[in-house]
Amino acid sequence: MLVEALTALAAAGGGAVVQAAGTDAWNGLRRRVGEIFGRGDAARVQAELSRLDHTAQVLVPGASVDVAAERLRQEGVWAGRFEALLEGLDGPGRERAAEELRELLAFVAASAGDAAVATGRAVARDGGSAVTGIKNTAGGRPGPTRAVHTGDADATGAGSSAVSGIVNE
Repeated sequence: MLVEALTALAAAGGGAVVQAAGTDAWNGLRRRVGEIFGRGDAARVQAELSRLDHTAQVLVPGASVDVAAERLRQEGVWAGRFEALLEGLDGPGRERAAEELRELLAFVAASAGDAAVATGRAVARDGGSAVTGIKNTAGGRPGPTRAVHTGDADATGAGSSAVSGIVNE
């Protein structure tokens, strides 16, 4: 059984795969994930690249009836794959793979930017504000920002504002 920190790292890896799908970071992530799982075996790298391609295809907006559910499912699939990989390696191999996974997470964080997909409804009343999507303050994170299939936005009452999409302040 993995220690808690490695389990969290595997879960973050699953999230990174889903976060990067459809972004400029995808090709770099795809290559790195293939290398992490391939461990120098070209056939294993190709098998992982095929799995990643499938993930990217099912996460395309409109490819699934419920994009949010599919994103969660794919996060779990990849988190489980990363966890199984880490469990199957010996101590030094596990540490090397964990370091590669940490580097992958840093790469995605630096290049994928923010993404909001299939968000809920934003409702603002009586002077309040609400955003369904992304609200960037002080420049936000580096990388592109994208909002896809964000929910409805309703504002009622004086001074209220609701936005579906991206707000830069």
